[in-house]
Amino acid sequence: MTDACDFVDASLQRESSWLRAEEAQARLGDRLQFYGASVGAVRGTIRDMLRRHRDLVHDDVTALSTELWSVPVFERRLAAVVLLQSRVALLNNSDLTRIEGFVREAQLGELVDPLAVDVVRPLVAALEGQAGTRAHAVLERWARDPDPWLRRAAALSLADAAQPPARRSTTA
Repeated sequence: MTDACDFVDASLQRESSWLRAEEAQARLGDRLQFYGASVGAVRGTIRDMLRRHRDLVHDDVTALSTELWSVPVFERRLAAVVLLQSRVALLNNSDLTRIEGFVREAQLGELVDPLAVDVVRPLVAALEGQAGTRAHAVLERWARDPDPWLRRAAALSLADAAQPPARRSTTA
């Protein structure tokens, strides 16, 4: 997936603004680096990448999301979230392990909230039978975890589970 990841990274860097990067760092802290690309640029980049790589299957999506997430740059991690949002129908209950790792590392509402609301919630809602039971058990474990971000993700994922996922506005 390196070709797709390289495309996303280069596009995000082209869309960067040092002023936006400084503002984001001041608002979100210095745990991550910032390119200074807008949320619209992140979404547009993922849309363009998906047009170039129309044949992505489950393993491609999860590998690419992991590759994007592996570099501690906010916009790359947001791109991973947007990718998962756009291909949530391909995900299954075993992907909750990967998402749990993302949540534990994120420690930012700007990343945790859309993961919980726009990825985990619709993923779990679509699961039936044993897969659904296992997914709910994972969320129950998250709800009792000492990590406050994992508890937050569980609460958001389970909140209004009967409702369709809310569109969250994420600013960068």
